Amino acid sequence: MNNNHEGPKSDLTLLNDILAEADGVPGSLITVLQKAQEIYGYLPRDVIYHVAESLNINPAEVMGVATFYSQFRLTNIVKYLIMSCQVTACHVYGSKRVSEAVSEYLGIKHGETTEDGLFTLENVACLGCCSLAPVIMINGEAYGNLTPDSVLEVLKGIKEREAGK
Repeated sequence: MNNNHEGPKSDLTLLNDILAEADGVPGSLITVLQKAQEIYGYLPRDVIYHVAESLNINPAEVMGVATFYSQFRLTNIVKYLIMSCQVTACHVYGSKRVSEAVSEYLGIKHGETTEDGLFTLENVACLGCCSLAPVIMINGEAYGNLTPDSVLEVLKGIKEREAGK
């Protein structure tokens, strides 16, 4: 397999024990990806390829799993990961407008990080908080029943706290 791909090189030796444990164990991909993300903070491209090669899986399959589950990140975040739920319940209650307000206020789109490295925005399939629709999660904390105005208040509060540090 050709591992010439863009991006910084990760220390792949950090995965040796994890991959040795998973060797020949059916259904171990999600566990391997979870442990890899714990090590690197996200799933770098070279890690995806290395996992695929080590587990004898097509890289597209690994990428498919990594992009299907909202717990996995393909970009490094610096401070605050904003996950904006886009599932049907949230969509019906206005998640698109909430997400657009976040995007406009921060000047980033899905999958991007602000220039100051403070926020990364990810639109995800489901956060499991349907009763709070529309909902976003910031570093694991859910904010529900949002409007475009109320989500901006949340973000402004975070920015103010960060400026005061």
